Amino acid sequence: MCPLPQQPSHTVKPPRGVLDSIYAFPPNRDTLGGTSYFIVRKESNILIDCPALEQTNLDFLRSHGGVRWLFLTHRGAIGKTAELQESLDCKVVIQEQEAYLLPGLTVTTFIQELTLDSEIQIIWTPGHSPGSSCLYYSQLGGVLFSGRHLVPNQQGEPLPLRTAKTFHWPRQINSIKYLLERFTPETLQYICPGANTGYLRGKGAIAQAYQHLASLDLHALRQMQALF
Repeated sequence: MCPLPQQPSHTVKPPRGVLDSIYAFPPNRDTLGGTSYFIVRKESNILIDCPALEQTNLDFLRSHGGVRWLFLTHRGAIGKTAELQESLDCKVVIQEQEAYLLPGLTVTTFIQELTLDSEIQIIWTPGHSPGSSCLYYSQLGGVLFSGRHLVPNQQGEPLPLRTAKTFHWPRQINSIKYLLERFTPETLQYICPGANTGYLRGKGAIAQAYQHLASLDLHALRQMQALF
């Protein structure tokens, strides 16, 4: 039986709008401060990574039509996936290499890419973790939900972050190169990162996303040492 969500308190903030029909939840301690996003659409609503299992969050999701898909960008975003799936009756999507971390759950897996519909594609971008992936939403000029593959630095610019737990740094850099080859300035306008969102200083997303990625020195990044 699913445990009851935490009762709301004065410290629980509701999700906030960051772009048209896209909402961001407060950082979730169950995912080490990760930020979860919710796309509200006529066809099917999509939750990206796990928000805190709070009644405030569940009420918000249900009041906007519920959740059809819960997509996990990487293993560190799993949080309370089982409880959320039971509470919201949603389908869970995760890259196949990390599906073993959800024993007993019914999940949809993919290898390199998965198209959910005409507006939503999921792209494998390994490096941060073996199954690290991004979700691309083709509306609003193109929005990439990057999980921890790309996070903002102190200037609010998207970067890969190498840590002692990074799975494979060269592959992470190659994943950025792949995104640059796949998109254009016209098809990638925004990045919604899954962590470090405080560095956005109130902005809902990173604008001019493609230009920021194109300005990265990928060769120099390959030489970067791990941050401990």
